[in-house]
Amino acid sequence: MNSKLNLFIIFVLQAFFFACKTTDKAIHTEAPIPGNFRNAEVLSDDSISIANIPWRDFFGDATLQKLIDTAITHNVDLQLAIKNIDAAQATLKQARAGYTPNVNLQVSANSTNPSNNSLNGISLNQFLGSNHIEDYTAALALSWEADIWGKIKNQKAEALAAYLQTEEAKKAVQTQIVSYVAQGYYNLLMLHEQLKIARQNLALNDSTLNIIQQQYDVGEITLLGLEQAEAQRLAAASLIPDFEQQINIQENALSILSGKLPEAIAMQSTLDDIRIPEKISAGVPSLLLSRRPDVKQAELAVVAARANQRYARASMYPSLTISAQGGVNSFKSSNWFNIPASLFGTVAGGIAQPILQRRQLKTNYELAAINHEKSVIQFKQSVITAVGEVSDALIALNKLEEKQSIALNRTNKLQSAIHNADLLFNTGMANYLEVITAQSNVLQSELELAQIKKSQLVAVVDLYRSLGGGW
Repeated sequence: MNSKLNLFIIFVLQAFFFACKTTDKAIHTEAPIPGNFRNAEVLSDDSISIANIPWRDFFGDATLQKLIDTAITHNVDLQLAIKNIDAAQATLKQARAGYTPNVNLQVSANSTNPSNNSLNGISLNQFLGSNHIEDYTAALALSWEADIWGKIKNQKAEALAAYLQTEEAKKAVQTQIVSYVAQGYYNLLMLHEQLKIARQNLALNDSTLNIIQQQYDVGEITLLGLEQAEAQRLAAASLIPDFEQQINIQENALSILSGKLPEAIAMQSTLDDIRIPEKISAGVPSLLLSRRPDVKQAELAVVAARANQRYARASMYPSLTISAQGGVNSFKSSNWFNIPASLFGTVAGGIAQPILQRRQLKTNYELAAINHEKSVIQFKQSVITAVGEVSDALIALNKLEEKQSIALNRTNKLQSAIHNADLLFNTGMANYLEVITAQSNVLQSELELAQIKKSQLVAVVDLYRSLGGGW
């Protein structure tokens, strides 16, 4: 008996020894972080990132703050992300319960009537004087698996990483919502500004057309000049319904993004009221690992995949299970709860070592290892993408500032030119074509200037989001 016990102990120790020797190869997960963002030296003070600024402080416009707050509360995608967090939290609670034993209560009553010609039937008649036997049992059964190889530990680690991933996913959705609302709001401001410009230009065309009409009536210009002036007025007038249509569509988009039915949005600010920050701090690229939710989510995916790989490896090792059962048992109902005579109890321990399972366990481990490597690649790519998005936003801000300076200078000159053209036209020193051309050029330049201002604001929002701001 002792020799058998010794062999059993040796077998367990050998299994433990070889299991401990088998370790997965470490995979280099260091992210490719540069020392600084490209173009950061132009616009950025690297001491602090604007991503650390809460969105309520970053966006000072009251209407925009209200829109963002409503979207965060009612947006459908964000609500779904919150439900995913609830589901992951339930899974995490289940994984944490893995260390507790299974306990079952069993109550049973059996009556067996064997054949009188069977061995059991003859034995019953000889010993009990009856042709049937009854059995009554009430027992508690307990089963617990020792976490020798860390299966339960790694299941818990994977569930925790999955839960944290959903938290980061919710943050990522919120940063996108904040960005989309802000961009939509700035686009709405631009459309209102362009509508105002179009109406002012239409009024200017009306004034010019009246003068040309008077000159045509007295025979100073031909019908061709009058028709060209009328065509120019109609071209300016056609912009108004187009801008009004775009305003309504943008209002609908912002309403839907906020989880509401389409409705009008009362504007309290103009495009000129929104100021672009003079100094924009992007911080250092390493901050993306802690600030940007999608990067953090990809990093947690590596943690979850590594835990799953370790769980798959541990599944190939022996499992030690301890079970116990105790309760009352009697073949007579009258003696069922006769304590302590009817008490019984058993304790057992067993080790099960998988041997042949159609290569399933090894395949699971190999797939888990591959998925781990894939998650590492995806994490590195997420970092590269994040750094690229920040660099894109920085260069956009830089070049749009240059473009805005040129467009503003051009607009000022054209506005001066149209004033001079009107004076010359009224004194007969300029013809109607010069006036019409000047008016058309000013219209396009002012519309372009509004577009550039909106693009600058959108670039600021892109930089804020790409740095991980908004949650």
